[in-house]
Amino acid sequence: MTRRGRQRVPATPDPVAWMQARGWQPFDFQRRAWQAIEAGQSGLLHATTGAGKTYAIWLGALHAWAQATRPGAEGAPPLTVLWITPMRALAADTCRALQAPLPDWAPHWTLGLRTGDTPAGERQAQQQRLPTVLVTTPESLCLLLARADAAQALGSVRLAVVDEWHELMGNKRGVQVQLALARLRRFQPGLCIWGLSATLGELDQALHALLGPQHAPAACLLQGHMPKPLCIDTLLPARIERFPWAGHLGLAMVPQVVAEIDAAASTLVFTNTRAQAELWYQALLDARPDWAGQVALHHGALDAATRQWVEAALRQGTLRAVVCTSSLDLGVDFQPVERVLHVGSPKGVARWLQRAGRSGHAPGRPSRISLVPTHSLELIEGAAVRWAVQAGHIEPRPSPRHPLDVLVQHLVTVALGGGFRPDDLLAEVRGTAAYATLSDADWRWCLDFVAQGGPSLASYPDYRRVMPDADGLWRMTDARLARRHRVNIGTIVSDATVTVQYQGGARIGQVEESFIARLRPGDCFLFGGRALELLRVREMTAWVRRADGQRPMVPRWSGGSLPLSTALADAVLAQFQAAAQGQWDAPELQAVKPLLAVQARWSALPTPGRWLAETLRTREGWHLFLYPFAGRHAHLGLASWLAWRMGQQQPCTVSMAVNDYGLELLSPTPLDWRAHLPRWLAAPAEADALQQEVLASVNASELAQRRFREIARIAGVLFQSHPREARRQRQWQASASLFWGVFSQHDPDNRLLAQARAEVLLHELEAPRLHATLQRLSQWPLQWQTLTRPSPLAFPLLAERLRERLSTETAAQRIARMVAQLERAADAPPRARRRPA
Repeated sequence: MTRRGRQRVPATPDPVAWMQARGWQPFDFQRRAWQAIEAGQSGLLHATTGAGKTYAIWLGALHAWAQATRPGAEGAPPLTVLWITPMRALAADTCRALQAPLPDWAPHWTLGLRTGDTPAGERQAQQQRLPTVLVTTPESLCLLLARADAAQALGSVRLAVVDEWHELMGNKRGVQVQLALARLRRFQPGLCIWGLSATLGELDQALHALLGPQHAPAACLLQGHMPKPLCIDTLLPARIERFPWAGHLGLAMVPQVVAEIDAAASTLVFTNTRAQAELWYQALLDARPDWAGQVALHHGALDAATRQWVEAALRQGTLRAVVCTSSLDLGVDFQPVERVLHVGSPKGVARWLQRAGRSGHAPGRPSRISLVPTHSLELIEGAAVRWAVQAGHIEPRPSPRHPLDVLVQHLVTVALGGGFRPDDLLAEVRGTAAYATLSDADWRWCLDFVAQGGPSLASYPDYRRVMPDADGLWRMTDARLARRHRVNIGTIVSDATVTVQYQGGARIGQVEESFIARLRPGDCFLFGGRALELLRVREMTAWVRRADGQRPMVPRWSGGSLPLSTALADAVLAQFQAAAQGQWDAPELQAVKPLLAVQARWSALPTPGRWLAETLRTREGWHLFLYPFAGRHAHLGLASWLAWRMGQQQPCTVSMAVNDYGLELLSPTPLDWRAHLPRWLAAPAEADALQQEVLASVNASELAQRRFREIARIAGVLFQSHPREARRQRQWQASASLFWGVFSQHDPDNRLLAQARAEVLLHELEAPRLHATLQRLSQWPLQWQTLTRPSPLAFPLLAERLRERLSTETAAQRIARMVAQLERAADAPPRARRRPA
């Protein structure tokens, strides 16, 4: 998509006049951004969603460079502005916003888009000549850096903008961006870099991650505090379940959701998973068949044409509602959207704010987000996030520390993009926040790995990717390996996907191969809002036709299990404390009061300053329930660690269950937790010792192997796909297991093995958060409560374990019987409450 303005001599760009001509009054932060860009400063702009961050930077760029860049002999000026966005939908929307001033200010400039959705013909044209302004993603930018003429093609860039920096800075895609910006700065030492965001917690940390330790101190940090009404509320269910279990309420809220959609001009209905989006889209159409054509579905697995149609219809205001996932999460400007509904808690304060900002996306317009709870305890999260937002508590996003898989990939990319000299590139890499403390030993290992694959792969030609030439310049010269690297550039690793396509008809989208592999021809599943019958699977394509009158299965994608953030967990505990003190100001607390009353009567309410521990004996055995409120990942590590420590005291078999609030340990034989738990918690192990014990307590080898598959793909040991070849998931997994075994046996010091174990601790088990939780709770007294039946907080953990052990239907039946028994006990007079459940 290359756009050119009308060819005429532009007037001198005046941002203020241009905005006033459209009835807009520039904000102070926009004027300061224009001045900073004119002075050649880099920086970070943090302002309210819809306040005008894009034009704060874009109009400044036009004012600074539109007159200075004239058409060359070949037409438009060379690439001058590079705009990096994390999502394809946001990239297309950004292009539309940037186009508006071009005809008046820079008709000689061209504007282009480069993402995974860009047609092959346009990509080929960009290979010959890049536009003056290019909107792209981190992956596509790295592909540009892999061009042999990268220094010439990208050396003219004056401004690089990273939109929605909060979405990138805490993960490996953000590390990719850091490395790419460092490379661009080498091509153009005077490069101006700006980051944009609306939901950052620690701005200094974000600025440091964007610009690196050398450039951040002199950079500009702008904040746009704009008065923008924000409403965070909850759709209260007609009946509160005093003994909730995750996901059970869900679709019972459809009538209320329908009523809310009916009362608004346009609504986004966010879900946390694609499978949930498919279910809710179908449920809304079942409830209101007359809305066919007015309600749409949007998630990343759908075909690009379908997603683009939905986005265009949202802008035009022709859709009543769109059920979506994070595919519409970021900065997309859909002004007709009046409000946002969120099915289930987003589990983080920043995610709440980000998705709330999709409504009222304009300065001064109110934004409103309403929680649609999937179980009763989520009502407390609704009250908690409002409290956290008012207190300004937003989660920080620290940059990963020197992930070597990303660095190895970058070395090969730079070798393709003209080559490098190791000493020069090391200084460039250490100029980023992610690799500022990279050791000489790790650097030498990375160079050896791209040169020969380390000691265990040295005899295989495929791993001799980069070698120095006679002048000491490291390059990649093998054309076959170069093609393979370009196809696999990026840090987004997912399961192999199968294309879903009508027999003799249109392509619908993609679904995980692991899901399709469980189906036989004739089975039905729900995808793209349609009930489909599988006909056959050939060459990674599932051929289907419409199915009528059959109950569909729902496709499952990886991910979606977001843990409760620290900021939101603290806010939830604050709500429990308010309830314990008799403060029921929040409507959500009023609604959930029956549940909390039973919890207080049968046990106690968890509050900051004390740690609630419950014990219960049932026919299954001896139960321990703990409530650290540290998120499910940290609770998994804690539960495994406690079970392991108990196993060191006496032989025992312990099963466990975790959720975001707490954990359950169950033993069929008596265990005296009161005798040991206080001692372990009073003096928790040091961080390094705790990590080793946590690794010993879980199936660390299996977790690390799964993580290694991703690391090996990013580092180029494994290839998710070859040119014109799609690899099956089981082939990829088998290859990963083979490499894991080879490295473990013949190259035990391989840095990728160590990185896999470190990432398991950091991401799978959240060891730092676990250690911080134990340090904090070691100062809190334990409040022991002996139960005669499961409390409202304990019941979801029981249900979680049953669902893992039993089939869905059997578990639901048993859980329903348990709920009925507990409800009768809760309504019974006090003297009748002695019989164990």
